[in-house]
Amino acid sequence: MKVVCIDMSSPLHGKIPVGAELIRVNGHPVADEIDFRFHNTENRLRLEFQVGGETVTVKLAEAACGDLGLQFEQSKILVCNNNCIFCFVHQQPKGMRRSLYVKDDDYRYSFMHGNYISLSRLTEDDYKRIIAQRLSPMYISVHATDDDLRRYIFGNKNLPPIMPALKRLTKHGITIHTQTVICPGINDGDQLDKTIVDLASLAPKVASLAVVPVGLTRYRDRLMKLRRFTPEESAAVIDRVARYQKGFMKTIGTRFVFPADEFFLMAGREIPSLTYYEDMPQFENGVGMAREFMVGFNRRRRYLPKRLKRRLKLAIVTGRLAEPILEQQVMPILGKIRNLEATLAAVDNIFWGKTVTVTGLLTGGDIASRLTGADADVILLPPNCLNGGDLFLDDMTLDEFTRRVNRPVLTGTYHIAALIRQAAMMGEQ
Repeated sequence: MKVVCIDMSSPLHGKIPVGAELIRVNGHPVADEIDFRFHNTENRLRLEFQVGGETVTVKLAEAACGDLGLQFEQSKILVCNNNCIFCFVHQQPKGMRRSLYVKDDDYRYSFMHGNYISLSRLTEDDYKRIIAQRLSPMYISVHATDDDLRRYIFGNKNLPPIMPALKRLTKHGITIHTQTVICPGINDGDQLDKTIVDLASLAPKVASLAVVPVGLTRYRDRLMKLRRFTPEESAAVIDRVARYQKGFMKTIGTRFVFPADEFFLMAGREIPSLTYYEDMPQFENGVGMAREFMVGFNRRRRYLPKRLKRRLKLAIVTGRLAEPILEQQVMPILGKIRNLEATLAAVDNIFWGKTVTVTGLLTGGDIASRLTGADADVILLPPNCLNGGDLFLDDMTLDEFTRRVNRPVLTGTYHIAALIRQAAMMGEQ
């Protein structure tokens, strides 16, 4: 692994140069960052680096576990060899940044970042490593436990059976979180029943299952014809899952299976209470995010000012899916703040298609177009519109967006009370 950065406080600063290749830790070969972290837990370390064709050995006594102030070049990602019928990468237009076309199916990123994988790329050595290094929890896309149906969904006739793979991992103590992205008429109904029952039979090591509706964009030319769930079908999925949840609470002590927030919003159902989601095992999968946002907002309401010094017009951007939550839960409260005129700017997703309603898939261009002519002093963006480099999905930068809307823009947190105060200060400038 190539070292790309060394902190000034690192015990290795001055002993090795940036660009050195870490090859062994205490005699163990190091292939990636997981190997490094697994083997550097001892108090005494013997690190071997390749520097300009020579091996440089550094010994550390009483070394602290962790990264030792080193940053490494990113390992090459294992890409997916499936051809899923609903693959989002295949539903994108040409000309976007390369990272958006990467189909990750890397067990290391599943362990480190919670990425969902299919297990189709795992070799025998990979299984042995996951077990030996206790790479747990893992996040696995199941979609169906019927193997023929699963191969059809993944577009991979060589996909190995899923239940033996899960049993092997759980038998050796690996905790697994699972998901099934369901399509109307394909892996819902009786097939969803089978998937839920099969996976729950491996609890508690298979710790949770998220049921997620298929996401479809307008870029599906020459792809299999699929459709979204109707409101009535969304309600039926919620009710089907609820029957299993009731039984699982009695038999395994957890609801185990959770519908994504999107089902409740599509069905027009009330979002469940925070306790429904237990310890939020599927939060990053859009399960419980809506309730967490509402609870967080209500907890912080007391920090909202009763009045602003000067009149402020604030436009709050959201996607269509979250629009009812903000309209019902947030806007009435903001409406009580004197001198604050807050409006909700719900954005239709023209880029991907209006069937894509989540806020995190809005582009800078669509948001900017929606705000053209908007009567606002400050724009409030949800943080999931931008990546870590302040780029929208269409590669528009935050600076470009700010210039286009020609107004101050706030983003970066869901703490609306703090943002209101910040917006007020910006409005006074």
